[in-house]
Amino acid sequence: MTQARLRDLGITIGNYPTGTYNAITDVPGVLVGHETIISDEGRTARTGVTTIVPREGAIWSDHAFAGYFSFNGCGEMTGLPWVAEAGLIHTPIAITNTNSVGVVRDALCAYPLEIASSFEVPPSIASSWSGSLPVVGETWDGWLNDIEAFHVTREHTFRALKAARTGVVAEGNVGGGTGMICHEFKGGIGTSSRIIKYAHASYTVGVLVQANYGSRNLLSIGGVPVGRELDFSQIASPWIEPPKGGSIIVVVATDAPLIPVQCQRLARRATVGLARVGGVGSNGSGDIFIAFATGNHLPVGSQTPIDLQMLPHDHMDPIIEAVAEATEESILNALTAADTMVGYKGRTVYGLPLDEVTRVMRKYRQASI
Repeated sequence: MTQARLRDLGITIGNYPTGTYNAITDVPGVLVGHETIISDEGRTARTGVTTIVPREGAIWSDHAFAGYFSFNGCGEMTGLPWVAEAGLIHTPIAITNTNSVGVVRDALCAYPLEIASSFEVPPSIASSWSGSLPVVGETWDGWLNDIEAFHVTREHTFRALKAARTGVVAEGNVGGGTGMICHEFKGGIGTSSRIIKYAHASYTVGVLVQANYGSRNLLSIGGVPVGRELDFSQIASPWIEPPKGGSIIVVVATDAPLIPVQCQRLARRATVGLARVGGVGSNGSGDIFIAFATGNHLPVGSQTPIDLQMLPHDHMDPIIEAVAEATEESILNALTAADTMVGYKGRTVYGLPLDEVTRVMRKYRQASI
């Protein structure tokens, strides 16, 4: 069976409906771009960068409220002190490998100088962007990628930003997820969305993950212990010996009118979705989650008070549940979409065997009837 999305296997996660693309791009104005680097000329490259661009790129001049949560902090996400202080993001978000955080962060700082004229931003404001504090997360891809070669460049990041589009999002072995491993199978980028309907309005919740964590025996799909059913004698583990950790970056987006503390609450709920699949936040894991909301506009340089809206806390439960569902499905989409990859030093990481997954799910469903 060729790799696919989870729902292509007849497996449905959660209670809420998805958006059109079942992706973070279902949130109005949110774009995703990838730059994938695969090469065997010289030093082995299995890496890249993924960008999440709010407000169709106007995030530079119209900021968005945000909040974050570190489930386990053996990892990096830049810009978080300002997110904690001001409760907002003012640049796109990027995800890459551990050794490329610096160059990607610097590229995000430099990029506005190329696009300032697109938004007719006054020079006095454009010049302040030279001090921007972008959010860049990472997971380690050094098993399949020669990470010490520092393959990712400023130009790669610029291309990922320029490639950012709405619609279908490529998953698995793409962008920042190119060399990632999840539950001892090939992992990488995954995404999902949910639609929440209130009496006054409908809102979209979208999630994108870079999944690079976990042991096989903990892998669960819809409550079924699939990982324990997949025999190592048939599908080998990639590891000579188990690594000391692994990581996942989760980006949550919504068009609901939320304030920073509510975004922080959503970021924490990504932990629920991770746990459902089998993530436990191991000691060496960098499990860092960020959520942003575009339901309020925060124009740069405003000289007068800004009118804000806020969804009542008592009405947050559907959105909280949607984050858990979409995070869970995003991780599973990363697994089902990723193909077997041979990389650095000839190491092989196998894709999740979808025929076997289907067999195991059918077995458990029949047993529960």
